[in-house]
Amino acid sequence: MKIKTAVFPVAGRGTRFLPATKASPKEMLPIVDKPLIQYAAEEALQAGADKLVFITGSAKRAIEDHFDTDHDLERELEAQGKQDLLDAVRGIVPSYASCIYIRQPAPLGLGHAVLCSRPVVGNEPFFIHLADDLIDATEPCLAQMARAFDSCKGSVLGVQTVEADQTDKYGIVAVEPVSERLSQVTRIVEKPKPAEAPSNLAVVGRYILTPAVYAKLATIGRGAGGEIQLTDGIAALMADESVYAYAFEGKRYDCGSKLGYLEATVEFGLKHENLGDQFANYLARLVADRLRSS
Repeated sequence: MKIKTAVFPVAGRGTRFLPATKASPKEMLPIVDKPLIQYAAEEALQAGADKLVFITGSAKRAIEDHFDTDHDLERELEAQGKQDLLDAVRGIVPSYASCIYIRQPAPLGLGHAVLCSRPVVGNEPFFIHLADDLIDATEPCLAQMARAFDSCKGSVLGVQTVEADQTDKYGIVAVEPVSERLSQVTRIVEKPKPAEAPSNLAVVGRYILTPAVYAKLATIGRGAGGEIQLTDGIAALMADESVYAYAFEGKRYDCGSKLGYLEATVEFGLKHENLGDQFANYLARLVADRLRSS
């Protein structure tokens, strides 16, 4: 079954980036010349989605504006003969795709944000993409996971190994191997202390879930932090059907942290087709100057 819907929970305030995110969504922070949320949408589109569902909150209007058509800007770029920029803004969302915006009425957690998408997702499997987690891969991460879903026919969680002392920052899974990159989840725990973690295999911002998860999210109640946790909903789902973990190929940048965001900016800058060589030369000079002065 082709997965056609991608859900983007974007209602969080991004307090770790204040004051930059006081009036602008954290998902609009740019990596070189595109905001994080555009990288997220492009990955979902490349994986086959044609319905993009954004779960928004207050102060998130910039996301809607970014994916909307700006006729005045397009006319201005066309009059100035800036065809490359005109193509860039016109091509943000292809004509076959639709964008849907749903307001999360209260900050009740990731599980609640996903539950808000139920009316438009319906009875089909769907992607969840957390824009904070930028993954650079030859084959988009969600496309890799879609192939895994085709083979196992069950919910799939994108996972990677983290340092043992970092387990309290993630949902952590215990697994039984199925194939080289695919495993069946036997247990999932939200942000366990290192001494209590079942492994150091962490869920990192990519999911394919079956629609059965909605009934679980609607009934589990509030968990850690007084919020409806997506991890708890997945744990409840495991009582009825198999859930799998997929160790994706690619490099993940935690753009919810300042260091991860800077790392992504530097490395994507080095790969940029127009700026990469100049930027590399600049960094080489900068490092040489620092070494001489130290």
